Order: sequence, then structure tokens, then C-alpha cells
Amino acid sequence: MNAEIKWSWSRFEELRLQDLYDALQLRARVFILEQGPYLDPDGLDQASWHLLGRDRAGLMQAYLRVVDPGLKYEEPSVGRVVTAAELRGRGLGRQLMEEGIGRCTAAWPGQGIRISAQAHLERFYGSLGFERVGEAYLEDGIPHIEMLRRSR
Repeated sequence: MNAEIKWSWSRFEELRLQDLYDALQLRARVFILEQGPYLDPDGLDQASWHLLGRDRAGLMQAYLRVVDPGLKYEEPSVGRVVTAAELRGRGLGRQLMEEGIGRCTAAWPGQGIRISAQAHLERFYGSLGFERVGEAYLEDGIPHIEMLRRSR
């Protein structure tokens, strides 16, 4: 990994306006411009933790959110996992997920973590301890699978 990333972990109401803007801009670049239109702000951001990764220059390069248990799934739910296109293939996605898993484990000890993963990323998430549960389904026109990382 070439880029040194500084992580911050905040509740929605603790986000600085610039952090919120940068997170939404990165999410829009990937989830809307790269993958096709859909409504990204889905009403769950306000009940979530937000993990932001900035490089040395202060540019947001990675982001994920963790929805509180009981809102989307029984377990905490990692989603909106995104890295800047220009840094893909350098391990930043793994670093982001490992940081997110660690934050979830600290916040909700003894609970599993559930994700709705794009189906083509099953092997990646599997390497992080997630197991497929259920059949594939379409979400916003993209094949997805539900995956669970059991508590350890």
C-alpha cells in the first residue's frame, strides 16, 4: 500500500460538514457515476458510524459506514464500502475493511457483522472471514449476496 491513510470514526452528528461533503462526493463518484444511478442517501446515514480514510494531503480516499444493529439487519451492517478508483489494487480496500471490522468488534463485542456484498466481491469478503448466506439477488441492477462474519 503506497498511500498512508489517516482514519477517523464518527457518528453522523459528529461529522464535520467537510467530512460529510467529501464522503458523499466519493460515494457519488463510485456508486452513481461508475455503477449507475440510484438513490445513495437512503435514510440510514443518520443511524450509522462513518469510517473515513484520508491521505497525507487530506483527500478522502476510502470510506465505509456501519449501520447500527437492528436497523438493516440484526447485526451491525457494513456498507457503502468505497475506495478512490486511482488507488484500487493497492490493498486499500482490505485496509479499509480490516479497520471497519476492528471498529465493529470494539463497538459490539460478541456480535457478528453482516454485509450486502456485490456478488463479484465474494472471494474478497470471504478472505476477511465473511460467509455467504442465502441466494444472490439484484440490488439497483447489480447482483448481490448477503454475507455474515460470525463473532469470534
